[in-house]
Amino acid sequence: MKRTNKRNELIRVGSDIVLRQGFKAASLNDILTTAGVPKGSFYYYFSSKEDFGLAIIDDFASRYEDRLKNLLEDKRFSPLTRLHNYFMSGIKDMEACQYAEGCLIGNLAQELSAQNELFRDRLNRVFVDWEQYFVRCLKEAHEAGEIPDNNNFEDLAKFIVSSWEGAILKAKVTKSTVPMQTFAKILFRQILGKSDFS
Repeated sequence: MKRTNKRNELIRVGSDIVLRQGFKAASLNDILTTAGVPKGSFYYYFSSKEDFGLAIIDDFASRYEDRLKNLLEDKRFSPLTRLHNYFMSGIKDMEACQYAEGCLIGNLAQELSAQNELFRDRLNRVFVDWEQYFVRCLKEAHEAGEIPDNNNFEDLAKFIVSSWEGAILKAKVTKSTVPMQTFAKILFRQILGKSDFS
């Protein structure tokens, strides 16, 4: 249990530092000092910094899947309300971190995809997994009569994930949630035809 806790603490601290500084700029010494773990112990848990990075990706993806389930599969709300709640939650998070963090997976995809095939494959699988939550929510919205059956839900889910990640990136650059709000407004009003969502 103690070993598992140390490994988890390294991943938690590493995720926070990588989120703020990027993977390459994140110093192992800073991570170890913050986590209170000696350097020799790091290599007990991880074979390399790359292995550590993959563990960070897997941990974040797992936690974010819980968030997707909680928001997009919350049966107390209609499917489109769940979708709306998801975007509003993301906007609040961006404001709470003062535009400093964004999405760890999106950040790493930007930084590492062109340079490391192993990271690229893992990050792509995460995005593909996330898309399926949106596919299911959109299909439920159609079954509930909230949107017409004139969309390829797989393509629409890919569009949502890609565009939302881009909106998050621009929100960081502009220090404003306007790009995220604009995306959500266009999605609901112009693509899904729901003018009552703002």
